[in-house]
Amino acid sequence: MSDFLIYEQDGPLVILTMNQPEQRNPLTGNSAVPEFLAAIERIHDDRGVRCVILTGNGPSFCAGGDIREMKRQATAEVSEMDIRHDYRRGIQRLTLALFNLEVPVIAAVNGHAIGAGLDLACMCDIRIAADNARFAESFIKLGIIPGDGGAWLLPRIVGMSRAAEMAFTGDMLDAQQALAWNLVSRVVPRAELMEAARELAGRITQHASHGVRLTKRLMREAIHGRLDSVLELSAVFQAIAHKTPDHSEAVEAFLDKRAPRFG
Repeated sequence: MSDFLIYEQDGPLVILTMNQPEQRNPLTGNSAVPEFLAAIERIHDDRGVRCVILTGNGPSFCAGGDIREMKRQATAEVSEMDIRHDYRRGIQRLTLALFNLEVPVIAAVNGHAIGAGLDLACMCDIRIAADNARFAESFIKLGIIPGDGGAWLLPRIVGMSRAAEMAFTGDMLDAQQALAWNLVSRVVPRAELMEAARELAGRITQHASHGVRLTKRLMREAIHGRLDSVLELSAVFQAIAHKTPDHSEAVEAFLDKRAPRFG
């Protein structure tokens, strides 16, 4: 039985719920990383999955790192190389796995997303915030840096100047400021958060699985690719898409003026 992550599936939709509300759903000092990696591998292997919602139980989305674990790392018994290894084999594996998951991921931010919790939300494709949500790139307040990829992720979402302001001050943003800064795409009342996330997921899952996965992969590659390279990859992906049964069904459904029926 899972200690941290609840995995629920409703047809093409998977809901992942972080479930250590008493500790505000931390990502370290527990089994969070291996459970996330196992869930991501399960989603990769299930081609029927077309969308994922990630959320947290309790008053926080994710509090980031466990402070007690940070205190342990500061002791003389733990070397710099040990800490480096812990990051590379721990939270950084989660960053790469979640960011590269081919299925679209919606972060339903139900409360505080702090430090690595904010970066976790930034690993997702879309962020919806409850009106009580709060966000902070707060590593500087503990005298450390974003060791989980936040320095790469956050500027690509809010821009370099705003990312620098968040990272250099550690200041908290409320949900409305996060919306104004494009950190989230919408803010909804707390009681309506999962309904809004499910509605958005439904608009995604109605489309063909191959098309959704290839589109996300193409967008990921476009982040750091040259235009000519992305165009070449687009031609390859399009050739694959044209030969799928889903494409044939979508075309037939359009011509027949009916909803497509994807396998």
